[in-house]
Amino acid sequence: MNTLRTLRARLDAAQTTREHLVMQALQGARETRAAHTFTRLYEAAALESARHADAMARAGVRLPVLAGFPVSIKDLYDVAGEPTTAGSALREGVAPAAADAVSVARLRSAGAAVIGKTQMTEFAFSGIGINPHHGTPANPADPATPRIPGGSSSGAAVSVALGLCVAGLGSDTGGSLRIPAALCGVVGFKNTQSRVPLAGAFPLSHTLDTVGAITACVDDALVVDSVLSGAPLAVEPRPLQGMRLALPQTLVLDGLDATVAAAHARALSRLSAAGACLVEVPLAELAEVAQINAPGGFSAVEAWAVHQDDMRARRERFDPRVAARIALGEAVSAADYIRMHQRRRDWIARTTRALQGFDAFICPTVPAVAAPIADLLVSDAAFFETNGQMLRNTFPVNFLDGCAFSLPCHRPGELPVGLMLAAPGGHDARLAAVALAVEAALARPD
Repeated sequence: MNTLRTLRARLDAAQTTREHLVMQALQGARETRAAHTFTRLYEAAALESARHADAMARAGVRLPVLAGFPVSIKDLYDVAGEPTTAGSALREGVAPAAADAVSVARLRSAGAAVIGKTQMTEFAFSGIGINPHHGTPANPADPATPRIPGGSSSGAAVSVALGLCVAGLGSDTGGSLRIPAALCGVVGFKNTQSRVPLAGAFPLSHTLDTVGAITACVDDALVVDSVLSGAPLAVEPRPLQGMRLALPQTLVLDGLDATVAAAHARALSRLSAAGACLVEVPLAELAEVAQINAPGGFSAVEAWAVHQDDMRARRERFDPRVAARIALGEAVSAADYIRMHQRRRDWIARTTRALQGFDAFICPTVPAVAAPIADLLVSDAAFFETNGQMLRNTFPVNFLDGCAFSLPCHRPGELPVGLMLAAPGGHDARLAAVALAVEAALARPD
C-alpha cells in the first residue's frame, strides 16, 4: 500500500516522479477493479499539479506536504464550477458550486493532485456503501466475491485500499470514515468535529458531520489532518508501556463474528504484551445512546430539514432505503429535538467523566467483516440489520463529539478487521500518540 513515506523514498531515489504516480493513479481509476469508485476524474488538472511539483523539486524548492501526490475527494464536497451531487440522481442538474469547499481548497494549497471525486452512499446516509443510482465500488479485499466497501465514504476507502491515492477526503457522521476503513483494511481518522470547517460539504447532520480522511497509515492521517485543519496536532510520541486503555463491556462486544472476535483478541494480547494497561470498564452509558437519539435521531431530523421539499415532491427519485431513514425525521417536534440536544449534553459530560484517567478506549470498529453486496441488494431486512450493525460501535463517538482512529488488525489473507481507538472531544493529539504506538505494536511479526 502506498504511504507518503514509501513514495517519498522512491522519489528521493529517483525511482519515480509525481507525474508518473498520478498517471498510474488515473490509469488505475479506469480499471475494472476500480469500477464505480470514481464519479468524476480530473486528469488534466491532476497531471498539471504533479508536473508543477516535479519542476519545483528539480529546482530545489521546498514543497508543500502533499505536493504532487494523488488524493481523492468524496462527492459531497464542492468543487468550483460543477454541481455537488452527493451521490444522488436528484442533484445532477443543480447549479454549479461557486467555490471549492474549505477542505478541498486546503488540499489544493498543500499541492495535492486531486485525481477525482469518489462514490458515496446517497446523501451520506448509510454505513454500507451501496449506491443504486451510480453503482457500488467493490471491496478490494476479496477479488472473488464482491463485498460491501462500507459507507458512506465508500469510494474514498477503495481509492486508498487499491493504492491509487495517498488519501481519500471523506466525512464521518456516524462512522462514515471508520467503517469503510475497517472493512477495506486501511486507516480512518475521525477528528473532533470542530477541527475542520464544514463549509462547502453537503450536510447530513450539522450536529454530527465531521470532515476527515482515509489513509494507509496513522502518519499519513496526521499529515492530512494538519492540512485540513490548518493546525497540526502537537503529538508527543509515547511508548505503549504504561498507557491506560479502557475496554468497554457494554454493547460493543455483542455478537462479534468469528473473524472479528479472533482478530480483536489477538490485538489485545499484543497490546498487553507490549506493556499497555488494559482495563475492562462497564461504560454503561453506551446503552443509553439509542434512547437519547430517539425519536428519529439527529441525522434523520436534520436531513429532513434539508430534503423535505424533495421528499414531498420527488421521493421516488431517492434511494428508497435512504428516503426511509430521512422520513423518520418528519414527525419529530421542535420540543423533542431540543430535548435530544439537552440529553446529549448531559450524556457527553457523564461519559467523559467515566473515561477520565484513560488514554483511550478500544473496541472493534465494526462487529462483522464485509458482507457480500448481492445479499444486501435483494433484502431490505438484511440491509437495515447490517447497517445498524456497522454503525453500532462507531456512532457513539460522534454522539460524544469525540475523536477516533480505525486501524487494521487482521492477519494477511483474512478479510479486514478494524480496531477502534477513541477518546472524548479535544483529545486528538493524545489519541494520535496512542494510535501511533498501537499501530507499531500491531505491525510487529508474530
